Amino acid sequence: MISTIGWLVSRMILVRFVAILLGISAFVVSLTLVTYSEEIMKQGGGGAIALAHYAALLLPVTASAFMAIAVLLGILLTLVELSYRSELTAIWATGLSPLKVVVLLLPMSLVIGGITFLIADQAVPRVSSKLIDWGVGEYSRKKAQVGQKGAIWLRAGNDILRASKANADASELSNIIIFRRDATGKLTEQIHAASARLTSRRWQLDDVIIYHAANVEPNRVSRLIYSGNMRPAREGKRSGEPSEMSTVDLGYFIRNAGFGIKPVHVFETWWHRRMSLLFTPWLMVALCIPLAVKFRRGGGAGRLFMVGLAVGFTYSIFEGISLTMGEVGFVPPWFGAWAPFLVYAAVAGAMTFRAETVT
Repeated sequence: MISTIGWLVSRMILVRFVAILLGISAFVVSLTLVTYSEEIMKQGGGGAIALAHYAALLLPVTASAFMAIAVLLGILLTLVELSYRSELTAIWATGLSPLKVVVLLLPMSLVIGGITFLIADQAVPRVSSKLIDWGVGEYSRKKAQVGQKGAIWLRAGNDILRASKANADASELSNIIIFRRDATGKLTEQIHAASARLTSRRWQLDDVIIYHAANVEPNRVSRLIYSGNMRPAREGKRSGEPSEMSTVDLGYFIRNAGFGIKPVHVFETWWHRRMSLLFTPWLMVALCIPLAVKFRRGGGAGRLFMVGLAVGFTYSIFEGISLTMGEVGFVPPWFGAWAPFLVYAAVAGAMTFRAETVT
């Protein structure tokens, strides 16, 4: 009996979650296609095929962005429907406590969490580079940052490096300029090299010309060793956008100190954020079930939906603020990613304890 209730409620939530996610994603993708239709067809060679191709690329990114709200709405709509038909009262009458319901819905929560993780960790990184190549809408800015010719900008301490090309494993560079700066940021010299090769974590520069800030003749040397900790990312991952990277790539950037593109704590924060996606749906369940106990009588379905939506909205705001604090280094990376989850998990625990004692 109890397992049957858990399966039925889980199925209701899953169906509504999928329907809401597909509906929101289809609406946003369609709006994007209408807004940038001319640009999309120009980049894709024209015709409906270009629009369909771009829509297929954009769908994982859009779905990932609205996954959390779709989960919350799916849970709330299920609880509102059960409350409206007085089935929630019947569920509590069977002897099920809010905690037991949360436990029964744990497998469903983990399934949704796994789907959320896979889309963000595998689908989004695969299509992001292709969307940047299209350069439509907001991706035009990212395309300009990456550079159509593959130009790479890196930083090591006060020094800044620019290379026009790199091989696949980023161990060989060509057309390099190193801007040497002092502690105040003032340019002291420029080092131009035709090529560079990474050997034992040091760069060997060939055909080097050194221009000094002082009005002196430039130096020309055939070979120069540069020991600055500058190593570019693997081909296709050089934008350094953590939201568009898989956990494997995030770990790769973390082990290599962010390649000078961004501070390492930025990538550490997003690595922890990616892990938290696995458990966020369960948190939504743990927050909504105690609310269903509180608003089970007296036409409380509408209030249940509004309060649940408000809780989800505040969680989203808190998560954004906490993630930003982790990215800028105000708090440790793990805390920036997990603080919202831990705080709202404590709230869910307190609400569940109160519901258990009241019932």
